[in-house]
Amino acid sequence: MKSHSNDNLKHLIAQSLREQEDSYTIQQLFNQFPTKTELLNATEQQLVTIKGIGAGKARQITAMLKLATVLAAPTHNPTAIRSPQDVFDLLSSEYKHATKESFICLFLNTKNRLIFKEVISIGNLNSAIVHPREVFQAAIKRCSASLICAHNHPSGDPEPSFEDVKMTKRLVDAGKIIGIEVLDHVIIGDHQFYSLKEHGHI
Repeated sequence: MKSHSNDNLKHLIAQSLREQEDSYTIQQLFNQFPTKTELLNATEQQLVTIKGIGAGKARQITAMLKLATVLAAPTHNPTAIRSPQDVFDLLSSEYKHATKESFICLFLNTKNRLIFKEVISIGNLNSAIVHPREVFQAAIKRCSASLICAHNHPSGDPEPSFEDVKMTKRLVDAGKIIGIEVLDHVIIGDHQFYSLKEHGHI
């Protein structure tokens, strides 16, 4: 018996590629990847082996499948951020060994649950330049009640620089004017972190 979800997926991919559902390309695609799991794990290199699918269409298919996976992910139990440790646990695996500084904002609702994580800026080896305008434009777009800033130090030492402290104070002041509280700024190092709030800078 054919899967209803597979039929929907076939229809979606056919529409995206501007193909008929019974076209040779679509039939071959689902013959080669008959299940949803196999299709979701298909690589661009595998897709281009199918007649009628070039590099551009392969990228289009993989991008669409990734988007579908993200949209289908459960959102009923968003992550609660209650401490700097929670921020470190959420971000450390991705950023503790990064070679460039990234400035990330965690946008929260009124219950301190994560609405969205967004990279605001990626800098060079030891700096990520951030303007309050960029941070609060993103916060307003996400309808945030509050936010937490974070960035990594590629050196592994989370101790803040003078510029880190100065930038944090600017963000806190801007948040007071706009009405979106900056709860903390957490600096991620190698297996350790520094909370500017815990150290009295906020």
